[in-house]
Amino acid sequence: MSGQRRGSSSSSSSSTDLQWLQRKYKSLAPLDRSNPWRAGCPRPLPNSYWATPRLVACEYPWSPANPNKPKLDDLLRVGVRTFIDLTEDGELLPYESILCKRATLLGIDPTAIEYHRFPIRDRCLPKTTDLLDLVFETLRDNERRGRVSAIHCRGGIGRTGLVVGCWLTECGAAKDGEEALRIIANEWRSVEKCKRYPHSPETGPQFDFVAKFCPRDSKLKPPAAADDSDESL
Repeated sequence: MSGQRRGSSSSSSSSTDLQWLQRKYKSLAPLDRSNPWRAGCPRPLPNSYWATPRLVACEYPWSPANPNKPKLDDLLRVGVRTFIDLTEDGELLPYESILCKRATLLGIDPTAIEYHRFPIRDRCLPKTTDLLDLVFETLRDNERRGRVSAIHCRGGIGRTGLVVGCWLTECGAAKDGEEALRIIANEWRSVEKCKRYPHSPETGPQFDFVAKFCPRDSKLKPPAAADDSDESL
């Protein structure tokens, strides 16, 4: 009996959390613009979207169960050369060693391929902002070199949405966290798994993290100097 009560309480809590998250998303104002690069950039995977002209957000791109048509190939074909993995070590079967083989089969120089892992626990927040800084520096470096990156977690929903949302604010593609969430919501509607997972990011804390995110430069910016023109002499 007590076990049943605990299960019922947990289910009720999850339902309440979902309802709260749904209200949060519904409260976002509609996006008053579309991404201008969408028309010229085909979606590489059904469960992916272009966050910026040089960043694809997607689900985990490798499954040994389907080795003859790996998602990695579709990402490589649209120009992705840097892969940013947000899953934890051992969470899924790794694909780092497969990347160069797939690139070679497609006639792509394998030395041009880069792989980075910045682990975040599933459905959680980054342990420190230092991890986000490392992701941002990797993205900035690749943009400076004119490279296209793909960022993913397991399903491309929670952790990916969180990091992409913060990056949109960090790089200036969104004026603030709420606009970043609106951009992601607009893109997410056309992702194949949207009917099963209607929101990205996935949890309330992840939503709030993006909504309240401020770029590091704005945090370090000194307050405006006081106007001394009216001071009495």
